Amino acid sequence: MRSVPRSAEFRNGGISFWFRELGCPERRAALLDTVDYDVCIVGGGYTGLWTAYYLQRADPGLRIALLESEFCGFGASGRNGGWLSAEFAGSRERYAQLHSKGAAIALQRALMNSVDEVIDTAGDEGIDADIVKGGMRLVATNPAQRSRLHAEVGYRQEWGFWPEDLHLLEHTDASRLHVDGTIAAAHSPHAARVQPAKLAVGLANVVEGLGVHLFEGSAVTEIRPGDGNARPAAVTEHGVVRADHVIRATEGYPVHPRGQGQEWQPARSSMIVTEPLTDDMWRHIGWEGREVLGDAAHAFVYAQRTADGRIAIGGSDAPFRTGPARDDNGATEPQTIAELWRGLARLFPIAAEVPIVHAWSGAVGVARDRCPSVDLDRDTGLGWAGGYAGSGVTAANLAGRTLRDLVLGHGTELTRLPWVGHQARAWRREPWRRIGPQLVNGLYRTADRRESRRVTRTSRFAGLAARMAGREPHEPGPGGNAPGSPDRPGAIGEASGAAGPE
Repeated sequence: MRSVPRSAEFRNGGISFWFRELGCPERRAALLDTVDYDVCIVGGGYTGLWTAYYLQRADPGLRIALLESEFCGFGASGRNGGWLSAEFAGSRERYAQLHSKGAAIALQRALMNSVDEVIDTAGDEGIDADIVKGGMRLVATNPAQRSRLHAEVGYRQEWGFWPEDLHLLEHTDASRLHVDGTIAAAHSPHAARVQPAKLAVGLANVVEGLGVHLFEGSAVTEIRPGDGNARPAAVTEHGVVRADHVIRATEGYPVHPRGQGQEWQPARSSMIVTEPLTDDMWRHIGWEGREVLGDAAHAFVYAQRTADGRIAIGGSDAPFRTGPARDDNGATEPQTIAELWRGLARLFPIAAEVPIVHAWSGAVGVARDRCPSVDLDRDTGLGWAGGYAGSGVTAANLAGRTLRDLVLGHGTELTRLPWVGHQARAWRREPWRRIGPQLVNGLYRTADRRESRRVTRTSRFAGLAARMAGREPHEPGPGGNAPGSPDRPGAIGEASGAAGPE
């Protein structure tokens, strides 16, 4: 194997390149007392910040506190791939089985609308997050991938993507972004590039300016449900917030209310970013439209062209890791860095010698049935949202608006979406959780190697991986984002968060 070219300024971890570029914000004061509010939000990522934003905008008289263990945007919100896309968070079939196909399509259309909601709100609030709505490009580089991509387009058009929302590209259209070996490509307009840390920090500043009290360096150790005699509460080492509603928005960094199991399993995803490419390289690659880019491999990658002319590329860890979100400040294993660099070299050989300047990782939350949920229990006063499995940049905005309506007691189109009130079984402690994902990811990578050399249709190794994962047809792969099996065209490109597209 060739060694990965590394910059003299290479860093591994340190949260993310996005914060290296922006600079880590000065931490706000911690909670140091027992206080009362109307609403307490636990978690200073996109979900918590959007919930606070929409609640305060809807009712400026609300007293809202937000508790964050580090600083706002420290977790997946400041580490993801910067995919603001309409990728579906969850299993369409499962939502349809529990509700209706129309309900699943309504959730898909709501995600499409949420892309523009984020863009418009950032513009209205003066948040400069390097947002460019260039759409999403999905590419296939061998016959097996081409078959899956064609099937994926047809599949999605049965589930809420009309032809103008996702379509195969003619060769002349595909030439604007030159990905080596492309034999088929598809495009959706419902996606934008974003600098994740700038969005998180900008949103936190806006929320604070609206009057929300942000307490940072305030790790919540316990969430107490209300019981009729006492209000629900969020407990930290040095203080307690009592409120009518306590909203849990920690996703891949979970805090469990007393007596509840772990409904979201943390899973890690990673990224690398290059030094800036030369003008000659960019003339060869194109990418003037700044589309977010994904491929149809089983061990998929997702990428963006940054505002300063770098390529940022990410994917699930190799081996794919699950387990407690013990944060190591974003450090990434050498094997994972090498896998991501090989993905970069495969798609853009001209950039293979450009040194890697930063690598990092982060945790996303995965539900056992791979379907995210949003809910508010009026008996206990507790609300929550999460389980986006890497599709969180857009889903978090939709969840924040939905939690606003639930807290305010408004029955709306958002509160009728099928992820509201959805409950998956809690994860159990079992050896398969540690060993299984590594085996499944290894099989997917083996399938990719076979397809790139001699197999002209989806490798049987991918089918074996799907069966080992216990997936039904059309379910996402590892982490909710990987392309699918012979049963399923894909979930191709469904990677928008932790270090994944979030």
